[in-house]
Amino acid sequence: MVKNKKVAIGWLIVLGFVFGIFVGGVCVRNVSALSNKTYERLKTFTDILEIIKKNYVEDVKTEDLITGAIEGMLNSLDPHSAYLDPDMYRELQVETKGSFGGLGIEIAMKDRILMVIAPIEDTPAYRAGVKAGDRIIKINEESTKGLSLMECVKRLRGPKGTQVTITILREGVSQMQDITITRDIIKIQSVKSKTLEEGYGYLRISQFQQNTGADAARALAALQRENPGGLKGLVLDLRNNPGGLLDQAVEVSDLFLDSGVIVSIKGRNEEERTSFNAHQEGTMPPWPIVVLVNQGSASASEIVTGALQDYGRAVIMGSKTFGKGSVQTIIPLDDHSGIRLTTALYYTPNNRSIHEKGIEPDIPLKTEPAAKAPITPTEKTPEEDIERDRALEQLKGMSIFQKYLHTEAK
Repeated sequence: MVKNKKVAIGWLIVLGFVFGIFVGGVCVRNVSALSNKTYERLKTFTDILEIIKKNYVEDVKTEDLITGAIEGMLNSLDPHSAYLDPDMYRELQVETKGSFGGLGIEIAMKDRILMVIAPIEDTPAYRAGVKAGDRIIKINEESTKGLSLMECVKRLRGPKGTQVTITILREGVSQMQDITITRDIIKIQSVKSKTLEEGYGYLRISQFQQNTGADAARALAALQRENPGGLKGLVLDLRNNPGGLLDQAVEVSDLFLDSGVIVSIKGRNEEERTSFNAHQEGTMPPWPIVVLVNQGSASASEIVTGALQDYGRAVIMGSKTFGKGSVQTIIPLDDHSGIRLTTALYYTPNNRSIHEKGIEPDIPLKTEPAAKAPITPTEKTPEEDIERDRALEQLKGMSIFQKYLHTEAK
């Protein structure tokens, strides 16, 4: 049975490199008056602008100076707020539709260090051996220290077929290593599924993009058809899922919950405070569920994980998630550019803030770092299959226990 739910959501959330958010309309609050002190500082700004124009060693364009000031202002707020020039704003609109150019990594600034949230499956970065948690020290021999997130994004992107070399430092490896990656058009299949054993399904969500909720519902319906005897359990794999669209995270959560708050958003202003609830219609049967997560699970994937954990709907297995729990609203500007501004934090049903904390799994799985071996291209690491098999064994135990409970209840 394919779920047919429409979750009305007025804003979307971004994660990592993609930052896939769109706002149908932006409400701009009128400012009644600026303080005298603000006017004084604005005068200082214009004075400095004129001094630079008249005295700087080279001629500079006024628009470039103002753009630099805007970028600096937004970068001073937090690592996720940024100015989007017309090109970046246009690319952002393409990304959430599941096809865009680049390497296939989600990145973020953490403690002023450029870090890989996660490589996206079946992309150049993934195949080149980039891993969640890798710190990018250089891009084409240029240090990333002092660069903003958007400046790093610009350096990583380029035409299909061109190459970029990133210098990374990985936990457990003492030496920095270079990885050369050929850029390509990134086409993402966000949902994959298969039957692991008779009665046990596997649902992999690599990113939350347009239609992920509907695609997940169709995949679950297919798993039920493949297992006419009924599903006894489900592994929901959110490892290295860097996030994406909030409404799709809500739709996926709603597949497994029949009531209650899925996520709440709390901002400075009343209009930035809201919550999203589950609905009984279209809810899947109460199969035992194991959710696989790791440090590359961020943002929207943490929403799903937190909701299922708080309601006891699933057992969470893996390692602590990334901890990206802030909401960035994309505000378009008249010149076709825009700003990405942090406007709120999101909270799990039990009012837990995930931001900079992450979600602790119920069953920790510690996989050893890749020792001091050199980074090699890979399609999949053995640890991924090992963790999936352990999740399946956990499911089997849960299924037997749940069957016993149902028998006793009769």
